[in-house]
Amino acid sequence: IMLLEVFLVLGTVIIYFLLSKKKEETLPFKEGWWGKGQKPDAEEDTTIWPFKVETTEEELSDLFRRLDQARFTEPLENSCFHYGTNSVYLRKVVSYWKNQFNWKKQVEVLNKYPQFKTKIQGIDIHFVHVKPPHLPEGQSAKPLLMVHGWPGSFYEFYKIIPLLTDPASHGLSDEHIFEVICPSIPGYGFSEAPHKKDFNSVSAASIFYELMLRLGFNEFYAQGGDWGWLICTNLAQIAPNHMKGLHLNLASVTNMGFIHLLSILLGRYLPGLFGFQDEDVRRMFPFLKKGLYRILLESGYAHIQATKPDTVGCGLNDSPLGLAAYILEKFSTWTDLEFRNLEDGGLERKFNLDDLLTNIMIYWVSGCIVSSMRFYKENLQKGIGTQKHERLTVQVPTGIASFPNEVMHTPQAWAQKKYTNIVSFHFMPRGGHFAALEEPELLAEDILQFVGKVEKEQLWRKK
Repeated sequence: IMLLEVFLVLGTVIIYFLLSKKKEETLPFKEGWWGKGQKPDAEEDTTIWPFKVETTEEELSDLFRRLDQARFTEPLENSCFHYGTNSVYLRKVVSYWKNQFNWKKQVEVLNKYPQFKTKIQGIDIHFVHVKPPHLPEGQSAKPLLMVHGWPGSFYEFYKIIPLLTDPASHGLSDEHIFEVICPSIPGYGFSEAPHKKDFNSVSAASIFYELMLRLGFNEFYAQGGDWGWLICTNLAQIAPNHMKGLHLNLASVTNMGFIHLLSILLGRYLPGLFGFQDEDVRRMFPFLKKGLYRILLESGYAHIQATKPDTVGCGLNDSPLGLAAYILEKFSTWTDLEFRNLEDGGLERKFNLDDLLTNIMIYWVSGCIVSSMRFYKENLQKGIGTQKHERLTVQVPTGIASFPNEVMHTPQAWAQKKYTNIVSFHFMPRGGHFAALEEPELLAEDILQFVGKVEKEQLWRKK
């Protein structure tokens, strides 16, 4: 009898832990109300309505007045971009902005893809929704949610959208064709900003999950970098049975264990012991220089935005010159750290001024810079590694495109502790943080091969 009792106790403990583990595998959907005032008793209107970007003469004349009155500070001699955006180059940008950049023409470019809005959890959500121009007989388009980050926007995806919706016309395999949904994160671009505190990545993931269901997509793929990485990761944790695959061009690990720390100390000398490849070693070491110092040098903005975003945001929202300086610095350094050594920040080596200024104008005309920066405080104010989603793994089939000029490199050996079902991990030959805008062909090819693997082996059914 005593032995039977022991077995019963052991059995109960084992069942308890198994059930607890199962419960912990998904992240709770975050039902919020982010509109003004009290949540109304009435059911939310789920209408989806068309949206177009519009501009007025008043908007433009106000912009030009501010640019005409801009005050420049002389840079230090030979400082290039080491102190931030160099004002010698910034003068050139402002001259182009006033005399050559055609915002009305760029508005037409923005409106070439269908855009919509719908109200979710009390705020208007803006999104681009592009369907394939033609589908081979018997083939259906695969829904793909693509999420941007800061200081980017939905416009980052404009060069990659045609490669995914019409791959054959761009020399790519048309075995898999997508319809692409690119929402603006709430508080970014033309999505309404939350009116209440605590709107974080899980809140955004919950809203985008509702959006996909509202559009009629019960199964879909998701892709992201920057904040898009975290939002799509959270979405995979909330709705693993609805997400067929997760593709990332940034995969950061926030929960560092003893093995991670040991691999930082010894990985350069014993890479095989920690699952590092030669390319991991090249990108990560010496770790003080390529890891710690790099984080300290490049993360000052994040500390400001995670603590007092409204203070600096007020200045940027009032000055197009300040806004451009703040955003352009990121498009320089995050594209290639070596661009700090150039007086023009290398900005026109990978981008053109029309694209850079269009992204800046989306922030300017929508007045969203402050609300976009608040997203850092909402996500980081409780500390790194303290939130439930950081402790949970991702079981959804995952593909990672690792670009060499990303500010911080995450080896597959680290990533797979979080993403337990990595089916594709590729060291990309070139490119940095803004992959969809900088290297759309490379990113599209990686997404297509990843989806090909998932579909061929029906991996989502084996989650």
